[in-house]
Amino acid sequence: MKKLLKFFGFLSVIGSAAAGVYYLFFMRKKKPLVELYFDDGSMLALDDSAPEAVEFLALADDILAMSPVLA
Repeated sequence: MKKLLKFFGFLSVIGSAAAGVYYLFFMRKKKPLVELYFDDGSMLALDDSAPEAVEFLALADDILAMSPVLA
């Protein structure tokens, strides 16, 4: 019984590590994403390549450039 528990423990560690590596290499996006939240609870997500998102990304870059926290 102890061998079986050790095997499943080892298997869960290997599976967790594999899932972490998969997330880091394939699932994580480094592209900016614009999310607009409205008063009625709805949300609109725009990719950085959307023409509507250009103004929001420029404004966000200006605000972050003036931030004393990131300096």
